[in-house]
Parts: sequence; C-alpha cells; structure tokens
Amino acid sequence: MGLSPSKRVDAALRRAPAFAAACDAAFDRCLADAQGAFGGVRRYQLADAAAHLHSSLRASVPLVRRWVPSPPPRARVDAALRASGLDGEGELSRPQFGGFAAELFREAVLTGAAEAALVRAPAAAAGIVGVGLVARAAPAVVGRVVAVYAAGVAAAVYLSLG
Repeated sequence: MGLSPSKRVDAALRRAPAFAAACDAAFDRCLADAQGAFGGVRRYQLADAAAHLHSSLRASVPLVRRWVPSPPPRARVDAALRASGLDGEGELSRPQFGGFAAELFREAVLTGAAEAALVRAPAAAAGIVGVGLVARAAPAVVGRVVAVYAAGVAAAVYLSLG
C-alpha cells in the first residue's frame, strides 16, 4: 500500500536539499530584516517569509513549480501556523520555521494539484460524453470511459506528487 498524497508531498519537500536551503535563507532574511532584534521569526514576518520561500522554491523544487503558481495567501499562512501547532508561539526557531514551511507548502501543493485535477477532468469528461452522443454509444460505455479517464487523471496527479 502506498503513502497518502499528503505524506508523499511532505517527504519530497523535507528530503529536498533546496527546501532546507530555502528555509534557512528565509529564516536568515527575517532575522536580518528585524536587525537581529529577535532570536527567531515573528508572526508578522511569516507572510513575507512565505513569499520569499515561494520565490526560492519555485526556481528549485519541481513540486512547487508545477502546483503552486503564486505565493500562499495570508489565510493559508495562518492556517499552516495553526496546523503546525505554533500559533501560540511569539517567535519561531529555525526548526519550528522549517516545520511551518513544510506544512505551508505541503498544503499549497496538494491544493494546487486538486484544483488542476478538478479543472481538467470535467472538460475532458464533457468532450467524451459529446463524442459518445455523436457516435450514439450506449450510456454505460460512455460512463465507463469517463470513469477510466477520471481515474487516469487522479493517478497522474497522485504520481506527480512523489
């Protein structure tokens, strides 16, 4: 049995050297922006850090390049902070920031992949149904072809997440 898409994306991000390097660079940039006044990244810096991470990761991590076309919005940043259990922290240490970034971009990749699958599948299914109507194929045959196509799209998206 394979890993869930969430675990596949998380593992791919965490084992990518470019991801660790981008997290370190974003963390260091946040410290520099605060002129060393804090020992970690403050909550108000997270949206800018996410945008900086997106820029770095888009250039070096294929999952982000393919599925995350724009920086995560503030609402997603806040949700990732809550999901990683760090919403009560005044500032994030380097390891906490890495965990937050993994949560943020894992969810962004999964959301982007799901949206892409939802956009592609209905249009193609409508085309298949149209061809079935013109060819006067039995509804059961058209239904099977649509189901096979949808399964193929789902499988292709799943396989691209690893």
